[in-house]
Amino acid sequence: MTDLVTPRLRLHPMTVADAEQVAAGRPADGARWAPGYPWPGEMAAATRFLETCAATGDPSPFANYGIQRCEDGLVIGGVGFHGAPDEKRHVTIGYGLVESARGLGYASEALRALLRFTRDRGVACVHGDTDLDNIASQRVMTAVGMRLVKEDASLKHYLIDWDEPAGPE
Repeated sequence: MTDLVTPRLRLHPMTVADAEQVAAGRPADGARWAPGYPWPGEMAAATRFLETCAATGDPSPFANYGIQRCEDGLVIGGVGFHGAPDEKRHVTIGYGLVESARGLGYASEALRALLRFTRDRGVACVHGDTDLDNIASQRVMTAVGMRLVKEDASLKHYLIDWDEPAGPE
């Protein structure tokens, strides 16, 4: 798999070795992590990725990606999939950034890149959710074209769907 590159970010596909480092909270030699990376949610995502690899094999390209700033090479967060597309071609995504990188448009930029990537691979619908009080994440999903479709006692659920996915090139 290759990196997904935006004007300010590089989304780097996580390898098993990367995921082991993130899950353990210890950077590999030469890794450049921003202060606060990884946080417990990112460590849990890396653990889920490792469990998927062990159970069913590498889910690439529907895996996890480290979000790295192009300007300084620091890993500032992660974005990725909760699994491969289901039989209806739906996937669920998640993302997060270290606190110092929030509010600068990085999450929207990374999520837009992931949505383009997803649509180009024939996915029909992308789901995401966020805590009721996470206004910033709600704004990110709205900014990239996802719409609020449901709210329950703890989460707001968003999705974006395409009538005709672009399909593989």
